[in-house]
Amino acid sequence: MTTALATQAPLRLTLQPNDVLPETLNWQIQDGYIRTSTWDEEGESITLGVWGPGDWVTAAYSALKPVEIQCISTVVVEQFNPTEADVEQLLLKQIKNLEEIFRFNRIRSADQRLLALLAWIGRRFGQVSTRGYRLSLKEMNLTHKSLADLCGLTRVTVTKMLNRYKGDGVLQQVSKDDLFIPTAALDPLLA
Repeated sequence: MTTALATQAPLRLTLQPNDVLPETLNWQIQDGYIRTSTWDEEGESITLGVWGPGDWVTAAYSALKPVEIQCISTVVVEQFNPTEADVEQLLLKQIKNLEEIFRFNRIRSADQRLLALLAWIGRRFGQVSTRGYRLSLKEMNLTHKSLADLCGLTRVTVTKMLNRYKGDGVLQQVSKDDLFIPTAALDPLLA
């Protein structure tokens, strides 16, 4: 009986946007994007991290309870048994994720906060070049509402700012689904 369990294939799931993964297991992301979050006393969602293909997620190493592991896009995950080195790498990634999210959420100007979020998404999950960042909000299933949730703004504010960014050339529409953020547009954030 023990031999049969040891050779059993890991659990593999395909989930849809907004589905929640069981938090008691470790999950390696094969495809798609996941958001980890918790809530404050008023029930407002607090993003702890955004994860993509190759990353693994779990609630096991968080001091916050509860932690929700929610699919942003259609996701394929596989149950994962981490080594000590995997856990160390995850903790370092969690710290980096939290620091970046905290940094852009502390930007007072809503314009610059949203732009910092988009640049972070572009660096983390997009195509990076010396000219800037190309990202696909559609591929990640990042709606104006989900962008607003990630950076503490309203959906209406995000929609207005995205339209203004495009009009001002801060964001360039590369294709129907892809945006490009020129490095020059980020100069005020890097100063």
